Amino acid sequence: MISNKFPSEIERLIRGKKLIEVEIGLSNTHVYEVDKAGFYLKTQDVSAHLSLAHDVQVLQWLHTKLPVPEVVEFIRVAKQEYLLITEIPGENCVEAMKSLDYEEIVRLLAEGLQRIHALDIANCALHEEIDFKLIRAQHNVEYNLIDEDDFDEERQGKTAREILNLLQNTRPPENDLVFNHGDYCLPNILLQENRISGFVDLSRAGIADRYNDLAIASRSIRYNLGEVYENLFFEYYGIKNIDEEKIDYYRTMDELF
Repeated sequence: MISNKFPSEIERLIRGKKLIEVEIGLSNTHVYEVDKAGFYLKTQDVSAHLSLAHDVQVLQWLHTKLPVPEVVEFIRVAKQEYLLITEIPGENCVEAMKSLDYEEIVRLLAEGLQRIHALDIANCALHEEIDFKLIRAQHNVEYNLIDEDDFDEERQGKTAREILNLLQNTRPPENDLVFNHGDYCLPNILLQENRISGFVDLSRAGIADRYNDLAIASRSIRYNLGEVYENLFFEYYGIKNIDEEKIDYYRTMDELF
């Protein structure tokens, strides 16, 4: 059961509900599923490099464009930020592996990414191009927020600082800017009745090169489903000549987030 540590605006909406913490990686942000309430609660210190106000901006921009969580309440109190969002029905693609054909999961993932990349970015103020990502990556390195033991096999033994220097010195051209999910992996795509019911964990969503998403998505598919399905994903997405240098660059970039 919750205590009175939450602001009254949040507490009144989740009173009496069990909070189940969700593991999310390297940051000091805490995410809780509000059991049997249809909400998720995100909290973090106001000193965090990227405010939860950014999440609000992303979700509000996408609100009428894609099935994403709705913002219920966002508030800053003292030294904490609180964001309450709606839960989207469905199971994520990792859970769906138990009952759904792998090829069908890959087809749906490709279809979902095409849908995101087709969004009109003419009036979008959300930027995730390399310049913006490198600023945040440098912050994560300088504040020792990187778990170097969690690097992919190809980068095991390297330090976070070495990864950052590599990214700064080998940046590829950004010649195919589209709207990106930013962390397009199996746990972040929800399915219901054999269709995509929602997209979640959009903190890194914004304008970036198409390969930012393609690199993360294909790696997640290879890890969860196998190499043959990674190739099938590119086929379903509609890309034949894969830029392996861009794939490697954006996977390397992801090590610092």
